[in-house]
Amino acid sequence: MSPVYWVVLGVVTAFALSAVGALVWAIGQGQMEHFSAGARSIFDAGEPVGTPTDAFPGTARRGEG
Repeated sequence: MSPVYWVVLGVVTAFALSAVGALVWAIGQGQMEHFSAGARSIFDAGEPVGTPTDAFPGTARRGEG
């Protein structure tokens, strides 16, 4: 097997292990609890949950014109 394959295998393995490690750390720190509460926190009283009120510049919002 060529040394390039070993390097690629090592990089892929290191990436996979770091991703699993990050997931285990996030679960241990409580980052995976109350997912929907974090999503709702970005809305204020003027923007009801589930109702988009933004649009790209130069385009009409849904329901307008």
